[in-house]
Amino acid sequence: MDANRPAIETFLKQNQEADLLRFTTAGSVDDGKSTLIGRLLYEANGLYEDQLAAVRKDSQKFKREELDLSLVMDGLKAEREQGITIDVAYRHLSTPKRHFIIADTPGHEQYTRNMATGASTADLAIILIDARQGVLVQSRRHTFISSLLGIRHMVFAINKMDLVNYSEEVFRKIQDDLESFVEKLSVPDLTYIPISALMGDNVVQRSGRMPWYEGPSLLNFLENVRILSDRNLIDLRLPVQYALRPDREFRGYCGCVVSGIIRRGDPILVLPSQRKTKVKTILTEEGETSYAFSSQAVTVTLEDEIDITRGDMLVHPANLPGIRREIDAILVWMDHEVMKPGKLYLIKHTTQLVKGTVTRLHFRINPESLSREKTSKLKLNEIGRVTMQLYREIFCDEYTKNRQTGSFIMIDPMTHGTVAAGMIIERGRLPAMVKPDEKGEVKSSFIHRQEGTVSSKDREKLLRQKPATLWLTGLSGSGKSSIAFELEKRLMAEGHLCYVLDGDNVRHGLNRDLGFSPGDRSENIRRVAEVAHLFNEAGVFVITAFISPYREDREQARNIIGKDSFLEIYTDAPIEICEKRDPKGLYEKARAGLIPEFTGVNAPYEAPEVPAIHLKTGEESVDLLAERILRHLREQGFLIRG
Repeated sequence: MDANRPAIETFLKQNQEADLLRFTTAGSVDDGKSTLIGRLLYEANGLYEDQLAAVRKDSQKFKREELDLSLVMDGLKAEREQGITIDVAYRHLSTPKRHFIIADTPGHEQYTRNMATGASTADLAIILIDARQGVLVQSRRHTFISSLLGIRHMVFAINKMDLVNYSEEVFRKIQDDLESFVEKLSVPDLTYIPISALMGDNVVQRSGRMPWYEGPSLLNFLENVRILSDRNLIDLRLPVQYALRPDREFRGYCGCVVSGIIRRGDPILVLPSQRKTKVKTILTEEGETSYAFSSQAVTVTLEDEIDITRGDMLVHPANLPGIRREIDAILVWMDHEVMKPGKLYLIKHTTQLVKGTVTRLHFRINPESLSREKTSKLKLNEIGRVTMQLYREIFCDEYTKNRQTGSFIMIDPMTHGTVAAGMIIERGRLPAMVKPDEKGEVKSSFIHRQEGTVSSKDREKLLRQKPATLWLTGLSGSGKSSIAFELEKRLMAEGHLCYVLDGDNVRHGLNRDLGFSPGDRSENIRRVAEVAHLFNEAGVFVITAFISPYREDREQARNIIGKDSFLEIYTDAPIEICEKRDPKGLYEKARAGLIPEFTGVNAPYEAPEVPAIHLKTGEESVDLLAERILRHLREQGFLIRG
């Protein structure tokens, strides 16, 4: 028996069980991206003999004095001749701890679209910075795009440290410059490593030339960075790729679980039909299994025969995606022909292909200053925020919550070329890093605020109350209006002036021009908050009864009204109780697909995290709940005893 066999078997088992990390390199021109990857592959024994021989031959051909490791990645003839990267080049590398798929992307501005392509599937981005040049425009651009594409782990590799005498001062200066830029971005994991890709310092092994650096080598960091928590294992999304029926006895539905976990026996809802059933069996290439999770290709059979076709989606009944015909998105434009609002495009989203148009181009994002810029068109490599109207509903999530169901590509129907990559955002909200326009700016410079001689203290004394807005939020049927009108009656009985702003009533007048799209919902809440603020200035209590499903909209209302005058009250009831209280049958209509964006069914509700008052409306009567609010107002000094 071979004495080395146990060690070999242990090594093979460890290699087989190693997980996969996808990473991309980015940065400005000549920052050394291809050389870095070549060095990684060379020193980690990731090159075959024929690949190494080809690099040696080309190094001699191009009269390079030493082995030019950048040629490992420059696969195109034009790249080798010009010494630049044009296309995205992919390479595989395996170590005992982890498998890697590496995307080497171009640094030139004209190939930014290629860089976005390479970054779109990456778990981690390595942004190279030339230590002599510092942080350049293209470095900022690629950092911004990587953040925009939802990459949660970013390594800034400060390269060519050998050309600045391995100076700690140079490294710290670049690190400070980067930190002032990336603090505006939504990247939870940032790492800075000084390297020399040409000399191999801190690439695979720690370098003795930089004793002041105490962190890991680049490869050591890549082998140990934790990415399992990045997976979305909560929201089951299984877009159907193919309905499989090889004979009369078998009907299965094939697709990739893009997020979440599916288990045998799970209740399942089919979109768009809203039909409910249960999982009967789950099949993979290795046979039947009891469960499957994100990134696994499966064939699912169901307990009931339901008409399901390509583009449908299997989800859990209590965890639905958004069902949208109108979406807001961030676009990275990738075509030489400018984007034309109103032009018909094909939208590829999960397994669906639908027609759609850009109805509004809101602004272009400057990737250097992260500010908005007014524009009427998007050109090659530009990034902008748009509203799109689709000819058929898609089942989607916000990109930051689910990269797979929150992304899409746009295709020119004439050329069939990809013209843009898109990331869906909720209700017109901006990525966190983009600077908003100046708030409160009015259209005319001739409008000025007017102040009278009656103060708020005068009104408080007259009305015996400190005015506030009691913002009741919750699902339809959770009891908001019932509690609001009971509270109004009790306040008036005690001699306190108040008024109820009800969601349905407001939409009959002030907001009759608004629908239920994400943008219209946000505007509906903004207008109501402005009205409530005026009532409060007049000394009047305002009680609102609005679903107001999004935390961001409620926070906007708080800012308009004033945090000391805004009391968020969460009317919390299980959706089953809400449906039983639904005399209009709205839930039933929404589940039948007749109401496309109904909160709790096919549109999300974001519950308050720390409400001023939390009412369990399925457990107590309206009288008791109204009394709880009154008691809170007395205790907090809003009701003044005469």
